[in-house]
Formats: sequence, C-alpha cells, structure tokens
Amino acid sequence: MGGTTESVQLADAIASAALPCTITVTTEAARALYPNSPLLRVWVGRLSLSDLEMFYQEHNIVAVLDASHPYAVEVSRCAIAACTQFNIPYLRYERPCLERETRGDGKTRGGGDAGRRGDGKTRGRPDAGTRGEEILDYQLPITNYQLPITIQLDSCETLVTGNYLEKQRVLLTVGYKYLPLFRSWQEKATLFARILPSLVSIEAALAAGFTPERIIALRPPISADLETALWRQWEISMVVTKASGAPGGEDVKRKVAAELGVPLIIIDRPFIDYPQQTGDLSTAIAFCQQYLFK
Repeated sequence: MGGTTESVQLADAIASAALPCTITVTTEAARALYPNSPLLRVWVGRLSLSDLEMFYQEHNIVAVLDASHPYAVEVSRCAIAACTQFNIPYLRYERPCLERETRGDGKTRGGGDAGRRGDGKTRGRPDAGTRGEEILDYQLPITNYQLPITIQLDSCETLVTGNYLEKQRVLLTVGYKYLPLFRSWQEKATLFARILPSLVSIEAALAAGFTPERIIALRPPISADLETALWRQWEISMVVTKASGAPGGEDVKRKVAAELGVPLIIIDRPFIDYPQQTGDLSTAIAFCQQYLFK
C-alpha cells in the first residue's frame, strides 16, 4: 500500500529481490514515481473496506505491506480489518520519527511520536516505551513563552480548540484535509496554507476560507533556503506542521524555525494499534519473502 517516499523505495527493493508486487496509490501522478518493472503493478484508485476485501481476493494477495502515509489513518485501519477478515499477514512499514530535543529544564521538545501519549499508550514504533518524557502542551498564548519554542499537540482538533493561533500570522503545512478545521480562525488570525499542487487541494483551501494570495501550491521537498524565504515573505509568526519525519520536511522546518525564532507546532501522528510494525527495509523484504515463497 503506497503513496509515500518510503513505498517507492520499498517497491524498488521488492523488484530487486525478484518478488511480484501490486502497489495501490490514489492518484495517477503517484503512478509515475514507481520503478518500471514487470514484477510491479501499480493500481490507482481509492479503496473502502469492502473494496479492499474484494481487491485482496481478486488479486490473490498473500501478504500486505502497508507503507501508506502516517496520517492516512483510515487507509491503515481498513487494511488491518481486511487482513484480519481473510487471515492475510500484515506489516506496517513507517518512516522513522525525528528524535526529540532536550530542553535545559530536562523536559523534551520537538518531535515525533516515539514518546508517551496522555493515555499511557505509545505512538509509532511498537517497541517504543514510556521514557518519562513530557510533551509540551501549553494552553496559553504563545507570546507568554520565550522563543524559539516547539509545541507538540495530539491533533489539529486540539490546536483549533485552544488559543494558540490568536492574532498570529500562521503557516499551515498539515495537508488539505485538515484545512476545514481552521475556517473559524480566519477572522481571529492571518492564515496561510501550503498545499500540494492539485485541484482537490486548492478547492479544499478555497472552501475553507483561504483567499488565493494566502495559498501556495508546492510539491516537496522544499529546501531550507526556500522555506526561509517563504516565511519571511509572508512575515510568518507561527508554523503548524505534522510529525512527518525527514521525508516530510519536518527536519527543515525545525531548523528554519530555530534560526528565525518562529514557534513551531507539531501535530502528532495518529495512534493506531498496528499488528506488527517496522522501519527496517531488510525486515520488510524478509516479510514478503516469507509468504511469497511458502
């Protein structure tokens, strides 16, 4: 199950291992990213749970390697449910999280989902334990804190129900699906949206109240120089991003935020209880070989 940089790397490794593979993506643009190999078939379209169950049967799927986007929660949940239904082995392959930074007061800031959730469960790696790390989860205006600062929140819903954004010039880099949540903030903050250059993304931004001069459609990767120039051009005072790791440009945003003294709000990856999970390429290939060569 593709749609990410990691899935392209996986597909290349699978073909190199002489293994047959069907890759699912949602857009025609994504099809061209994958290696041209007789062993690889790229299927384009969106699959509901019932669609996925039929798909697995029709394509004689014997194992599922889920390399979909970390925030594509429904895709993974449907895959897990369909695999459970038909007793198909499932492995989640996910990009690694960035390591957290340690503040002088012993608390942690920044990053990814390897830390502890408020409910005691862990995000990300199945072997991630509770390290005693605290998430910076402030509920007061950002102006009360010394800059630069990184704030980690569990969801965009938490962000919009707080007062983090009030009177800020905010750059949102969270994807078009979350933009409707920010409609009510259009009158209380100056919001800018950076989205992928696709019709569906632009239409979603406009529908959420973003005017054309506050939308930029740009496909990653984005260099630190360009990131810096965009923030300065728009006089950005706060940036909201996802814990997407280095492939999603999280490392670049951290660097630029620190250099410019701009607060960075990072939205955690959604929690999913994956049956099994890895970030190791060789483990993923061994998983495929195990079931294809039975």
